[in-house]
Amino acid sequence: MKQSRLHDRHQQLGAIFEDTSGWSMPTHYGDPAAEYAAVRGAVGLSDLSHRGKIRVTGDDRVKWLQSIISNDLLPLQAGQGRYSSFLTHKGKMLGYFRVYVQADAVWIEDVGEVGEATFLALRKFLLYGTKAKMEHCAESWGLLLVSGPRSAEVIKAAFGVELTALQLLHTLPATIGGQQVFILHTEETGEQDFEILLPADALITAWDQLMAAGKAFDIKPVGVQARELLRIEAGLPKAGPDLNEEIVPPEANLEGKAFSLSKGCYPGQEVVARMDTYGNVRRHLVGLIIQNQTVPPAGSKLFSGEREVGWVSSAVFSPQRNAVLAFGFPLRDFSAPDTALTVDVAGTRHQATVHALPFQKHS
Repeated sequence: MKQSRLHDRHQQLGAIFEDTSGWSMPTHYGDPAAEYAAVRGAVGLSDLSHRGKIRVTGDDRVKWLQSIISNDLLPLQAGQGRYSSFLTHKGKMLGYFRVYVQADAVWIEDVGEVGEATFLALRKFLLYGTKAKMEHCAESWGLLLVSGPRSAEVIKAAFGVELTALQLLHTLPATIGGQQVFILHTEETGEQDFEILLPADALITAWDQLMAAGKAFDIKPVGVQARELLRIEAGLPKAGPDLNEEIVPPEANLEGKAFSLSKGCYPGQEVVARMDTYGNVRRHLVGLIIQNQTVPPAGSKLFSGEREVGWVSSAVFSPQRNAVLAFGFPLRDFSAPDTALTVDVAGTRHQATVHALPFQKHS
């Protein structure tokens, strides 16, 4: 199993580890509730080094990506980014990621823990003669996430970088430990989220400086468990459990976010355009509140009476609500807020109520 360069730091902080796409990453550091509270109230620091990261270079990099992914890259200037997906010819989602244009490269960051899936899927479309090169950077580059209302202050204290004017999905170059890095304004928790994309050799220096600068703000390291609750509360689907080959982007409420209807042809474009024209989206991503402490596994079936109407894609127990919060994909006639459904967990039906996303809004 792969390990982050920060594995020893995580151990020193009391981390309990889990397998995340073939990487040993922190589940929590002993008190996931405190980690959750830190992000909601002040600041938390996460290691996302296991995330898929691809660097695309070459003269044809933008032209090539423009022809195969679902969103329009041509309007982006260096330092700007946007969401996109990569679809099958039937419009199903093979990948969901953020794309950042830089002066000499385009960076692709998976939104979700899907291992090498995005790299392998895109590589099949990199035809001989195309002047573009893909570099798989999962191990050579690291990724840190600084989240919470005080996140910008901590980054400024650690590295002297002012982020108050950095717009969502825009990037800013910086130097850490003598290495060129990028600071990205992203969405992961529903709070103010900044990621630091940096060579793996600079990870320990950056982590230590952030932890030291964050002491004044009671910074806490944050693991997968707290991050998952934060993500689901914020209504943010990710590749893997929520966005996969079962789903077409309009079903996941990604209109105006991850695909373009006007940029021209790309794999799956006709299917997405037809859905928009005729309004025939079959199902919708919704929030679910399940009155039970047993978290249903992904794929658990949703019912209206005795009729099977969909499935649960992600779920997590919320101590604050004493209930399970989940994402589900019911048929559109069963997707309105307050619709009563049931979810089957190991042969037992539990009451579930459709809830508009996000579950709660934050600054």
